Amino acid sequence: MTPATRQICFINAAHTFTHYGLLVLATAVLAMVQQEEVFGADYGPILALGTAMFVLYGLGALPMGWLADRFGRKAMMSAFFLGSGGGMALAGFVAGPWGLAVALAMMGAFSAIYHPIGTAIIAEAGGDRVGRAMGINGVFGNLGVALAPVVTAFLAAQFGWRYAFVIPGLVCMGIGLLYLREPPFDARKAGVQTRPFPVIPAAIVRRAVISLLMIATVSGLVFNAYTLLLPKLMQERLANNPDLLPVVGLLAFLATICGGVTQYTVGQMIDRKTLKSVFMPLAIVQVPGLLALSFLDGWAVLPISAMVAAAIFGQVTVNETMTARYVAPELRAKLYSIRFTVGFLGAALASPLVGFLHEATGDMALAMVVLAGVASVTLGCALWFPNRPEELKPEMWSRAAAPAPAE
Repeated sequence: MTPATRQICFINAAHTFTHYGLLVLATAVLAMVQQEEVFGADYGPILALGTAMFVLYGLGALPMGWLADRFGRKAMMSAFFLGSGGGMALAGFVAGPWGLAVALAMMGAFSAIYHPIGTAIIAEAGGDRVGRAMGINGVFGNLGVALAPVVTAFLAAQFGWRYAFVIPGLVCMGIGLLYLREPPFDARKAGVQTRPFPVIPAAIVRRAVISLLMIATVSGLVFNAYTLLLPKLMQERLANNPDLLPVVGLLAFLATICGGVTQYTVGQMIDRKTLKSVFMPLAIVQVPGLLALSFLDGWAVLPISAMVAAAIFGQVTVNETMTARYVAPELRAKLYSIRFTVGFLGAALASPLVGFLHEATGDMALAMVVLAGVASVTLGCALWFPNRPEELKPEMWSRAAAPAPAE
């Protein structure tokens, strides 16, 4: 493999472990409530133990671009593998709620490294086909989302919930040890073909960046809340029996994997179409889909939840490519840091919000209605985002940036 391909493989694996680790608790909690003497028997309070994890995951992203400038991207990604894997494994050895919260917080702090640094590496290693690279990378991230419920459910049912944290944590650390042997990546030295970044009019860049940050604020909450509540939604609507925990994980996996497939398709489309033309259909689907899930019951939940997952996850690829198209390479890691911090702060609200709404109502109906309201903001941002043919032909930006001739 070329240095660029090897780098992409490691970064894709990191994306998988990022989302996998953050969602282990969402399914493990269904087994943990059966051990009342350790964590209690209530779903909401145990799920809320992940709040610090998501807060540090969000806030921790902010300085990562600057830290990468000082310590290098390789050092930061190595810390990601070893630190987040170590925190995940540690969560399997804790003796009570506070210990679990601390271990999860450690995992969240190191997981914050991935998105600002890993996404910037993918944007460079992808060369002229950054949409395809982002789409494939998104598939790996959503593979982590999809595998988390089904693998966690299997490990918890077969060996106990502690192994659901320990085993993937050790695997993540093992990959980190392999990554330590990989030389630092430089796109220019690796021979990656890229076009010079064009000069884009400042007003258009501002509009794109403002849209991106607004989208990040609400989409982070919708994405995280939806992936957190999906196992519980499947249990309530399709498999409301403690003995069917593996079935719950499988159903959540089937719904989520549709999102992963969509991200690959969206990545291919982005290299041929403007971002807005791909973004609009995905934004339109989310609101009615989430509203439908607030009242549907039985097997109809599965295709609708898959459709919503496809729209939510496909949008992620669009959002990440926005930065690659409108922000110069030397500023991307810093903007990714800001963007992911804004998004993850919204995501940090997901765990307590879902827990509170479920405790207050006893089911997930109100939570779906609230998410539909939040997703309507994304639709407004999609309508406002610039729709520029210059995205596909960057050489045209020079004409857009040139002052109008005097009459």
